[in-house]
Amino acid sequence: MIKPGTNQNNLSQSQSPYLIQHASNPVDWYPWDEKAFKKAEKENKPIFLSIGYSTCHWCHVMNDESFEDSTVAELMNQNFVNIKVDREEMPEIDHLYMSVCQAMTGRGGWPLTIIMTPQKEPFFAGTYFPKNGQAQKPGMVQLIPSIANAWSTKQEEIRDSIDKIQNYLIHINTSVPGGEWDGAMIQGAFNQYASRFDPDYGGFGKSPKFPSAHNLIFLIRYSRLYNNPTALKMIKTTLNYMRLGGIFDQIGLGFHRYSTDKRWLLPHFEKMLYDQAMLSMAYLEAYHLTGNIDYANVAREIFRYVLRDMTDKEGGFFSAEDADSEGKEGTFYFWTKKELVEILGEKNGKIMAEVYGFLEMGNFHDEATAQTTGKNIPYLQDNRNALAKEFDITLNELNEIIENSRKKLFDVRQDRVHPQKDDKILTDWNGLMIAAFALGGQILNEPEYINAAKKAAEFVHKKLRNKNSKLFKSYRNGKSGLSPHLDDYSFMVWGLLNLYEGTFNVEYLSRALELTEVMNENFSDENGGFFIGSKDAEKLMVRAKFSYDSAIPSGNSVAVMNLFRLSKMTGNKKWTNLAEKTLKAFTDEAKQTPTGFAHMLTGFMFDLKEPKEVVVVANSYNSKTKKLVQKLKDNYCPNKVIIFKDLSNPKRLEEIAPWISDYSVIDNKPTFYICEDFTCKRPTTNIKTVLNYLSV
Repeated sequence: MIKPGTNQNNLSQSQSPYLIQHASNPVDWYPWDEKAFKKAEKENKPIFLSIGYSTCHWCHVMNDESFEDSTVAELMNQNFVNIKVDREEMPEIDHLYMSVCQAMTGRGGWPLTIIMTPQKEPFFAGTYFPKNGQAQKPGMVQLIPSIANAWSTKQEEIRDSIDKIQNYLIHINTSVPGGEWDGAMIQGAFNQYASRFDPDYGGFGKSPKFPSAHNLIFLIRYSRLYNNPTALKMIKTTLNYMRLGGIFDQIGLGFHRYSTDKRWLLPHFEKMLYDQAMLSMAYLEAYHLTGNIDYANVAREIFRYVLRDMTDKEGGFFSAEDADSEGKEGTFYFWTKKELVEILGEKNGKIMAEVYGFLEMGNFHDEATAQTTGKNIPYLQDNRNALAKEFDITLNELNEIIENSRKKLFDVRQDRVHPQKDDKILTDWNGLMIAAFALGGQILNEPEYINAAKKAAEFVHKKLRNKNSKLFKSYRNGKSGLSPHLDDYSFMVWGLLNLYEGTFNVEYLSRALELTEVMNENFSDENGGFFIGSKDAEKLMVRAKFSYDSAIPSGNSVAVMNLFRLSKMTGNKKWTNLAEKTLKAFTDEAKQTPTGFAHMLTGFMFDLKEPKEVVVVANSYNSKTKKLVQKLKDNYCPNKVIIFKDLSNPKRLEEIAPWISDYSVIDNKPTFYICEDFTCKRPTTNIKTVLNYLSV
């Protein structure tokens, strides 16, 4: 929020909560626009580019230490034209300059700091800088004069650095079609996961640990399609310990961003919409595979949090909640053991201290000082049977105490100062959340979740799309704007395809097809794959292409899965050809680092393992037919698609999928056509025959 009674810079009219956070800085910030670049060119000043996002903890720290400081601001205003960018609104710019930072320094992160020419050519990169130098790290008061001097006296060296950077960017963003993908790449990814797996607490590597749900979804599907019990064990261990840990908000529900330790105890406290979407899908698929109701309940808890705290009244989903409140990270989420007893009473307070692992000295160490704090993060102990025995109560009684206590603590916590909410509605992340709710509605047979997905899909369709079916990037305060990116299209198509299978409303399949056509027209590379920005987007040093999965799957990865699914649904093999062309664009990278392409491998695995098309034909989608179809949905077959042909109104579906035009019912009963590669077996009215086939 803009501080009352303060001067405002050029960010005050922005729609981005992140930019608005900096609107009262003494730094003369500009948004990314031509005005800033023309000013820099006219005054012959380099540009100080700062990229971050509203819930970024270290962005807040750098703001407090440097951008709010009058000395630093004066130096910046004298020597630079200063530009702020919200990475969530401009991912192409973020990706391009993050690539520069990683190449120049060997690391990256946010806040991202770039010094560049008025022509947008970078020659210096870093991340967080304090006001004054610390150890080997320069501070802003040392850094700025040094760069200003280089700009005045070392132009030849700067130009040489720029040329090297440009050649590097051209190299990493140019696709050379490679060979065919094969099953060895899938096995290679599994082997890498297995070698990094933590058998004690789950996850991969030591610390920090990121949930990276697309990795888990790959392993869930791999365990089913390749009948691999080791993969299943890895999944169960990871999902179990994440839900027990502090990375899950035990009081208010939902997942925090990542864990700073191997036990999933001490999280980085921001909550991102994309994590809720991806993790709910991972838990749903795990439930679908194992039948373990605990996993279904975790998905329900995530959905409860999103519907309660992250949903606009018109149906769109907000972006994130901050890690900080009252100027400190995690304050909103911490408790003392004494508070527990005061709120819950002596007996239940003592029980819940054991349940949540609370200690008088605190149950975690401060990252910076390594000292205990007296504060506690609720995390569940995996010993409920033992605790029930210790307190001489039944397990049901203990579970009731836990839930009632959680509600009381939640009510108390509601009166605290809340972390800031980033209430912009992003098209891409909404696509992920629509996909999650639609999947939840299918697997859990829960109309509320389908309705949430439908409402959000209508929001995007009406508020974040123009008359030419091109998407906008962002919506806030009644205004839509910003150029879309690949992820906006690929993620929304994912959501619409899931919503089609959840409702069999042909409108969603039609929209998915329409957006895919627009994506192909505006983002495709003739050498395969898709660029981040459209062909009409602002021209940067290079046109960036991104293939690796990061916190979420890449737009290219999701596009591959979408294209394979669309091909099976529509019968149009051009989508299969486009998917295969996309795969070949990244063959070499995927072979070198298969775990960096988990979701793309999931898409490849979908196609490799003989996808099954089930066409259900019925006179209407009545309650009897719905029950039969739900049995299909209850069966976990990760490489299937389901199409429903309603004979009361078949025309639109037949236009989209002409290969099913001749399909009809037998004996006036719902009839199932089981197909592979558009070759169908004898139709049947026996649901057991279909289920047996899907189980193979």
